[in-house]
Amino acid sequence: MIIVLDYEGIRLKLVRPTYLIIICAIFIIIFTNTVFFQNLLKAFPLNSENTLFLISVVLVYYILLVIIFSLFSFRKTLKPFLILMLIISATVHYFMESYHIAVDKAMIENVMQTNAKEIDDLLTFKFFITLFFLALLPSYIIYRIPLIYTGFRREFIRRIRFILIHLLVLIVLLFTFSKFYTSFFREHKELRLYTNPLATLYNGIDYTFEKILSRTIPMKVIGEDAHISKNEESKRNIVIMVVGEAARADHFSLNGYEKNTNPYLAKEDVVNFSQMYACGTTTAISVPCMFSMYTSEEYDSVKGWHTHSVLDVLSRAGVDVLWRENNSDSKGVATRVPFEYYKTDFYNRVCDDECRDEGMLIGLDKVIEKSEKDIIIVLHQMGNHGPAYYKRYPKEFKHFTPVCETNQFESCTIEEIHNAYDNALRYTDYFLSKTIELLKRYEESANTTMIYMADHGESLGENGLYLHGLPNFIAPESQTHVGALMWFGKNNTIDKETLKTKAQNPYSHDYLFSTLLGLFSVKTKVYNPSLDMLRE
Repeated sequence: MIIVLDYEGIRLKLVRPTYLIIICAIFIIIFTNTVFFQNLLKAFPLNSENTLFLISVVLVYYILLVIIFSLFSFRKTLKPFLILMLIISATVHYFMESYHIAVDKAMIENVMQTNAKEIDDLLTFKFFITLFFLALLPSYIIYRIPLIYTGFRREFIRRIRFILIHLLVLIVLLFTFSKFYTSFFREHKELRLYTNPLATLYNGIDYTFEKILSRTIPMKVIGEDAHISKNEESKRNIVIMVVGEAARADHFSLNGYEKNTNPYLAKEDVVNFSQMYACGTTTAISVPCMFSMYTSEEYDSVKGWHTHSVLDVLSRAGVDVLWRENNSDSKGVATRVPFEYYKTDFYNRVCDDECRDEGMLIGLDKVIEKSEKDIIIVLHQMGNHGPAYYKRYPKEFKHFTPVCETNQFESCTIEEIHNAYDNALRYTDYFLSKTIELLKRYEESANTTMIYMADHGESLGENGLYLHGLPNFIAPESQTHVGALMWFGKNNTIDKETLKTKAQNPYSHDYLFSTLLGLFSVKTKVYNPSLDMLRE
């Protein structure tokens, strides 16, 4: 109801809170859910059989928003809550429409662990235009609208009646179209991830409660029996583990890609694992998962953050460990081992527009020579972190042209986006060759090994998808099939020819934990020989 009051010549229009809730729900459905309806129509095409069901989906969606807004909106919180919903909806709409992401709990976790530099790469002029028209302008209108409230009791009764009426209609719709909704919820689970802002609210609350409850979970110490078992005459192990970023396997020329993205590694005797698959599609999931004792089916963030990693086990066995970071952070993996941050010029001496991955190699010779024990050094790359691929390599690596030199993909052609991405991958190739060059200095006196494994892949416009982060069950192979390879010094006893044959078989991040333990000859109950890629 809208009530018009005339007070000393000034006409005031007072709006009932329920009307404001209804208007906001309709606005959000119409203007910030285009991606949801596009995917809905793919699953349930518009025809005579589906028409009424599709109309019911709109009504059900509207009812759910109205009920949620009513439950969380009180006299002093109504306007702030609705404004918050508009801001969330507009923001999520932009990223879903621009990059076709889906908002599940893993994406929420990824967002919570994103730093300011990564956020800066994602902000575009289009984002601010979207935010202005779909959030800021409507929010200002909401702020200015005067609301009419009766007494608490009458307002409470009115609100309960309002919710019950909508609940009754919801139940009728669900029962009437039960056959369709059974298919909707069982066979098209991915559709729920595009409901905006419902998916964000649900997964955000789920993530928050999980974090609160996990604070009371004790850290699980594993590998307390770990010890190195090898001959005293054996040379020490020097291993550099490079954790790649957003490197999809099908853009490696080592895997048959038509562009020469691996000119440096092609000259080295590397073992290329052409069928390596990631644990997840975000750094926040994949990095801790690959270093954990859990397989991708067993892993979740609570386990990952509250269980010691393979680096902890190696350190306990007597291996020196160092983590150098040129990405966001180690996602909890390096919490209990020596850690150096190379994202600024405090440590990194190779910085121009941003600090380069090769800067992490400077001074490693001193680290290696200072230690007399087995040592593993983890280098976490900036790699192909998107969407600003053109920033991920020095100017002299601008090999493939023309290049997309903006983070606004809509301004670029697919060829330009691929060229920028491939230039960044070619720089990774160079960085890995420099890492091998460093290890070659020690191959006479030690068993030297380099392992490269990307955390996840990347979509580059295929089927309208960009970046990464889709749930594994709907993620395309471009986001899960990742680059991975190994290099061994000449004194290493690994049978490389046999391994090259095995490396064509499917592998996954699940194998890294036991492979590292086996590489250092660590004996422990948590070692699983069936998940050791190097075991003959």
